[in-house]
Amino acid sequence: MSGSLLSRMRGNLAGMAWPPVLSGRLASLAVLARDLERGQWLPRAEIEACQHRQLVAVATHAAAESTHFARRLASAGLVPSDLGTPQGLRRLPALRRRDIQQAGAGFFCRTVPESHRPLSESRSTGSTGHPITVQRTAVSQLLWSAINLRSHIWWGRDLARRCAYIGVHLENLARQPHWGPPMGRLFETGPLLGIPITTDIAEQVRLLVKFDPDTLVVYPNNLDAIRRHCQRSATPLPGLRLILTMAEALTPEIRRAAADFFQARVFDCYSSGELGVAALECPESGGYHIMAETVLAEVLDDAGEACAPGEMGRLVLTDLSNFATPLIRYEPGDYAELAGPCPCGRGLPALARILGRSRNILRLPDGRRFWPRLNPIRYRDLAPIAEYQIVQSEPDLLEMKLVVESPLTARQEADLADLLRRAVGYPFRIAFTYYEGEIPRGPGHKFEEFLCLLPEEGEGQSR
Repeated sequence: MSGSLLSRMRGNLAGMAWPPVLSGRLASLAVLARDLERGQWLPRAEIEACQHRQLVAVATHAAAESTHFARRLASAGLVPSDLGTPQGLRRLPALRRRDIQQAGAGFFCRTVPESHRPLSESRSTGSTGHPITVQRTAVSQLLWSAINLRSHIWWGRDLARRCAYIGVHLENLARQPHWGPPMGRLFETGPLLGIPITTDIAEQVRLLVKFDPDTLVVYPNNLDAIRRHCQRSATPLPGLRLILTMAEALTPEIRRAAADFFQARVFDCYSSGELGVAALECPESGGYHIMAETVLAEVLDDAGEACAPGEMGRLVLTDLSNFATPLIRYEPGDYAELAGPCPCGRGLPALARILGRSRNILRLPDGRRFWPRLNPIRYRDLAPIAEYQIVQSEPDLLEMKLVVESPLTARQEADLADLLRRAVGYPFRIAFTYYEGEIPRGPGHKFEEFLCLLPEEGEGQSR
C-alpha cells in the first residue's frame, strides 16, 4: 500500500490514533489490501497457477452443492481437478445469462462454508438485456472492498477532497460528511454527494457546481451528457481533477472530450453486479488489468480458442471467490482485446481495451434528459422475458424489443408498458417488437440496453 495513503489510515480501537490498530473486518481488509499490493508484482505464470489452484477449490465445492454446475461438469466429461489448467478449463462450455435464468434455484449452491456467511443478493442492472440475480458471500464482498481500495491507491485519489457520484441505486439525493464504509472507517475523508442517476442532467450540473467536487464517479454516457450541457451553457467545474467511470463502455471519444473540457484525468473501471470489479485501468499504461485475485479472464476467438495479444475476442470470466453462485466460465456478452505484458511491470493479466455494454440518455418531450433506470428485474416478474432492449426513435415513443420464452398476453404487454412508463416517469407510447434467439447487435457486437436514436441538439443525425 502506498506510504502516503497508509499514513492516513486510522484504527478502530479506542484511543489508538497511531499506529492504527484495527480489529474485525477492517483488520482483514487492511491485511488483504497489503497482500494485493505485493501480489500484483508476481510473475504472470505464478499468478495464473494461483488462480487455477483457487478455481479447483471453488469448483470442488460447487460440484457438490450446485445441481446445475454438477450437470455442467458431467456433460463435459470433467471433474473439478480438470479445471486446474487453462486447457482443462476450456473444455467446459461457457455459461450464458440465459442459462442462469433457466436454471432457477438449482444454479445456486445449497450451502456455503460458515466462514463465508452472511450471504447477500446482487441483481444485475440488466445492461446486457438479460437480467439475472446472483448470491454473494461475505468473503466476496471483502475482496470487492480490497479491490476498491486498490483503485484509490492506483489512481492517486486525495481522500481529503470532495467526492460526488451519480448512482443507479440511489432513490434520493444523499449527502454525508465522509465517503462511507469502508473508506470512511479506515481514513479521514472529505464529504460525499450522491446524485440519483435519474436526475435531470441540468439539475445534475447545478448540484455539481454547488458541491464543487475534486472527484466524480459516473457512468460514461452520463458523463458525456454532463459535458455536453456544461459546454453548451459555458458552465465549468473548476475543482474537478479526477473522473472515474464504471459499469459501461468508455469510448475514446467520451474520454477525450471529458478530459479536454474539464481538464481532468479520466480512469475507467470494468465492473458488473455479478462479479464486482473485474478490471481497473492501469495508472501507467492506459490499458486494463484484470483483478486476477478475484477473477480469471479468458479472451476467446469464434472457435473458442485463446486469442493472442492484439486480437479481439469474447470475454469469458470466472469468479474465484464466490462459494454461493458458481460463475465459472461466465460469458457476460462483452468483447475485449488481449494485451501483452504491461510496461508497468505488474504481473496481472492485461487487456488493451474492452468493448462492453453501453446506454444512452433518455430524452423527454419536455426537454428533461437523464440516464434511465429501467428496473429490469421486475420485467421477469411480469412476463417470461429472456432478453430486452428499449429504443427511443421518436420523442414520445419507446419501442420494447423482446425475446420471450413464451408468447405474451395482451395483459402482460399492458403491464410491461405501465411498468416502463413508471420507470421513466413519462406517459410514452409503447410499441413491442419480438425476436427469435437474440436481439440483433450493433457494430462490434456492442449491445445497448437503452438506445436513443434522437439527434443531439444542433446535430442533423442520430449518434
